[in-house]
Amino acid sequence: MKILITIIQYVLSAGLVCGAVEWDMEKLEKPPVTYNADQFAKEGVTTVFFEGVPWKQNPTRVFAYYGFPEMKKGGKVPAMVLVHGGGGSAFPEWVRLWNSRGYAAIAMDTCGAIPGGPSNDHKRHEFSGPPGWGGFDQTDLAEHDQWTYHAVAAVVGAHSLLRTFPEVDPERIGITGVSWGGYLTSITAGVDHRFKFAAPVYGCGFITENSCWLEEFKKMGPEKTKQWAARWDPSSYLPQADLPLLWTTGTNDFAYPLDSLQKSYLAVKGMVHLSIPGDMPHGQEEGASAEVIHAFADQVLKKGIPLPVISPQQVAGGTTSSKFKSDTPIEKAELLYTSDTGNWKERKWNSKEAGVDNEASKVSAEIPPEAKVFYLNIHDRRGFAMSSRHIEVK
Repeated sequence: MKILITIIQYVLSAGLVCGAVEWDMEKLEKPPVTYNADQFAKEGVTTVFFEGVPWKQNPTRVFAYYGFPEMKKGGKVPAMVLVHGGGGSAFPEWVRLWNSRGYAAIAMDTCGAIPGGPSNDHKRHEFSGPPGWGGFDQTDLAEHDQWTYHAVAAVVGAHSLLRTFPEVDPERIGITGVSWGGYLTSITAGVDHRFKFAAPVYGCGFITENSCWLEEFKKMGPEKTKQWAARWDPSSYLPQADLPLLWTTGTNDFAYPLDSLQKSYLAVKGMVHLSIPGDMPHGQEEGASAEVIHAFADQVLKKGIPLPVISPQQVAGGTTSSKFKSDTPIEKAELLYTSDTGNWKERKWNSKEAGVDNEASKVSAEIPPEAKVFYLNIHDRRGFAMSSRHIEVK
């Protein structure tokens, strides 16, 4: 039986738009048929093709790498689904990174390609689905023939495959994705409710309102943009995400600005954690290696030391403050602020020390009079920066 996921779409200024995409979750949650991919072997990981969803009524296959950590015979380990960003493909080194931390992991291609070519030019194979990214030129096709549908289905299929391995504890699986992979992770969090947490990097929703793709939407025109947003913007799915989420990004991200990010995390039902340490570079390697995601995975899947939690800011008399909860002392804090307006990626951000009261579990700072946007960061003894919601001065 097909499950119809119907959601409220918030992105258009004209008002609320109802969007619906039909996801055959009963089928997607079944273990996919697999096919040999030994010709693409890489050291320390296993290669595989698995069955994807049909494209234009033709069968497809998805390429993936997976691997396991060193473990005791008969034991089970937590696991991660890894979703690559734009221009990329499945990354074996990403799988090995998580294996080195005691996790099983799978990284799949989301654009009908096999790894090995240059960025944005990976070789397609005879069972490819639609090419990425965004599917902005595919809106006239049936929704099941568009890129986002196939990409999300590939992610869910990889998760379903991962759960079949006897080495994996199916009740301890998380997902993380970088850039376009963060976008796909944001959608998947509202579609596949088997995940225990999600950690999008950079990628979020509300990209028809503000993102680096505004020119694409302008070329599409208002009707196709509205249709695309209702089907494929993460804002259509985030209200259905009831799992813990961690977003990490930078203040000046060129693709997914902070205003779109804030609307995204405010749409989520589950617990949301933010880590915005400053001007974090935008890249696959930077996003894949973010240690805060590893700590969050350990927290959720291994009962590790929790990340600090910081509450929304309270402003009074020119001072902003937040309460926090932390299992370890907060060693420092700062107020990040910008006096600039306009394009988010071009704003200059400043930092000033904030006061920390560990006994009262409170952090506070005076707000510079010129500040137009500001938020607080707290740092625990491990060096992780956890961030409050930003406030814009109107």
